[in-house]
Amino acid sequence: MQNKFRALSLSYKSAPVEIRELISLDDTSIQSLLVKLKDFFSLTDTLIVSTCNRTEVYYAHELDLSTEIIKLIGLEKGLEDVVSYIEYFNIFNNDREAIQHLFKVSMGLEAQVVGDMQISNQIKRAYQTAADLDMAGPFLHRLMHTIFFTNKRVVQETAFRDGAASVSYAAVELIEELTSNTYQPRVLLIGVGEIGEDVAKNMVHVPEAKVTITNRTYEKAEALASSLGYEVIPFENCIEAMKEADVIVSSITRSRPFITKELVKTFDIQSYKLFVDLSVPRSIETSVEDVPGAMLYNVDNIRSKASETLERRLASVPQVEAIIEESITEFFSWKKEAMVSPTINKLKNALEQIRKEEIERHLKNADPKEYAIIEKITKSMMQKIIKIPVVQLKAACQREEADQMIDILSDLFDLDKEFSKK
Repeated sequence: MQNKFRALSLSYKSAPVEIRELISLDDTSIQSLLVKLKDFFSLTDTLIVSTCNRTEVYYAHELDLSTEIIKLIGLEKGLEDVVSYIEYFNIFNNDREAIQHLFKVSMGLEAQVVGDMQISNQIKRAYQTAADLDMAGPFLHRLMHTIFFTNKRVVQETAFRDGAASVSYAAVELIEELTSNTYQPRVLLIGVGEIGEDVAKNMVHVPEAKVTITNRTYEKAEALASSLGYEVIPFENCIEAMKEADVIVSSITRSRPFITKELVKTFDIQSYKLFVDLSVPRSIETSVEDVPGAMLYNVDNIRSKASETLERRLASVPQVEAIIEESITEFFSWKKEAMVSPTINKLKNALEQIRKEEIERHLKNADPKEYAIIEKITKSMMQKIIKIPVVQLKAACQREEADQMIDILSDLFDLDKEFSKK
């Protein structure tokens, strides 16, 4: 019997950025947590997703392990009172609800900016991590490939992924709006991780901006800047560049804020300086707004304006949901049949063993031609005999009566005994 598929989710819908950044997991922490879940609870089908907007754990187990998993997250993060944050988590202990939630997250329906294209790649990386650690069994493999196929259908059959509308694109829209009265605004991008790189690429939509990129690894910043025609500076020159910039976009990962109020106070802000913090944990102190002329936006208060792209995406949501429902129905049909496959195989093996034993008993001295004919006839008979119980068993799956049918067949054919050649 397969274990129930479950999920626990902490997202921007249930928790403010202050909580999300406490719970967020980096790649090393995710791998460590997966190993602990495998060692402590013998979990196999497990997926951990952690982004700036959500931290989620999907797993298959007969028991609800939500509290235990949250405690292990706290252990990874050094949080002694992590259980006090349980109210921020949504718990999905129903198979279909957990699977449906994963589909919606993967398609971008649950994204802060509807249809966020980054989430699809983040889900793929989470799956790859699980597979690398041998934490993905047949169930999760099938589920994830069904999700990937569904994503292709959404791209091909709907307008849900048309254009660009991600958190990073929303940040670019914000920059464009707030610098509309500034001639050739100077934009400094600090950090070229996934979201920083996405911001850089989307800045082409603000062609009058003068963009400069910096990153701890200079070569990475240089490669991106050269491909986009931007300027690049060494990371050690970052503070001087901040003084000159009209807009500062930070997407670096640090345990403490990189841009502080005290630092910003040293800047000579003539009119305004826009700070956009896309980091989780946050890399810009919220108190920088106390400095005259400083404006701060983070991942929670960046909202994309009603654009044609978003309107098309929102209009496509019912179509996307219909495609998801078709895929989930198909997946559950596979899941039900997968549940009875061991019984079908046992039945086939049991009958085949009986057939072989009887042939060996009665055809010891048969010539090859006779043996071949009887072999063919008996195999054909066995296929016809097994056809009806197999059809009935699969039909019982659809009626949610598979357990009863499995018990009947197991008792009737004594399928739990060991068949051995005599």
